[in-house]
Amino acid sequence: MTQSFFRVVRPLILALGLTLTLASGFSFAERAPMAPLPSPSGVDVPRNPNSLANGTQAQSQPANSPPASGPIWETANSDPLNYVSIPDTQAGVLIQRSGQQWRLIRNGIVTVYGAWLLAISVFGIAALYLLKGPIKLHEPLSGVMIKRFSRFERFAHWTMAYSFVALAFTGLMILYGKYFAMPVIGGLAYGKFLFVCKNIHNFTGPLFTLSIIVFFCLFVRKNFLDKVDIEWLMAFGGILSGKHVPSGFFNLGEKIWFWCGMVILGLTISASGWVLDMIVPFIHIEYWRGTMQLANLVHAIGALLMTAMAMGHIYIGTIGMQGSIDGMKTGYVDETWAKEHHEIWYNEIK
Repeated sequence: MTQSFFRVVRPLILALGLTLTLASGFSFAERAPMAPLPSPSGVDVPRNPNSLANGTQAQSQPANSPPASGPIWETANSDPLNYVSIPDTQAGVLIQRSGQQWRLIRNGIVTVYGAWLLAISVFGIAALYLLKGPIKLHEPLSGVMIKRFSRFERFAHWTMAYSFVALAFTGLMILYGKYFAMPVIGGLAYGKFLFVCKNIHNFTGPLFTLSIIVFFCLFVRKNFLDKVDIEWLMAFGGILSGKHVPSGFFNLGEKIWFWCGMVILGLTISASGWVLDMIVPFIHIEYWRGTMQLANLVHAIGALLMTAMAMGHIYIGTIGMQGSIDGMKTGYVDETWAKEHHEIWYNEIK
């Protein structure tokens, strides 16, 4: 009976002893410090990171000072540049907080309000055409043609026009294509399509800038403001009333497009686009993330404003006014058209 009793108790004693041994080992492991394991990179990590500020690393890497207080996330989620030993110094910024702000502004304010601006422009032009119709000449065409633009002037204009259309189309695809094109053609095809659009956009930009400079040099003297422009402004060009308003070679509406649309917005878009292409000449620019994000916002806002203005210019220059496109197509305009729309210029050349 005694032997049978010990047979039953022996496994219980062994299990209890093993349990106590493991418990004491865990307790000792919690009290005793454990030597750090070697890092995967082969560089030993000190036990106390705060000691780096007083050690050799702080002497050799003075720009990489640890925070005085706070969790490590505050250090990672900050814009100040830390020390890195690679050529790309931007890698010292682990997380750029302004990048999130740029994304919210671009995908929120710029994209949403830009779409509304373009929609208002399109529907406004359509309503004007349906309600008012094209501006007709009050007298029949005379058949006598007057030279208005030279061949080189027309070449500069159409170079600027075609490059702008290419930039506007590809730019709108880059900004809005993911909302309507990608769901239709799929992500893979849209990625290839967007790659083509981006390259067309980048290589057409310098041509657009050059055409603006040439066009500015050709017509800047004819776009200075004059006292007759005030009368044109008070009558709003006679578009609503149909009343004839005398003007010079260019009326006030064309001058506003020249200075605000082509010169200010065009050169702003060009300058920001050259920054995005990283081809700015004669000026040393650090193409950092913040610089590129600011240039991207300026570029997008300027392009949307110029596109909205260009819609009105294209409408008036094509179907919105009878005979207005003849000057840029052939270089000549009918004498009746010149007298009704640019009477002062007509009297000067006659």
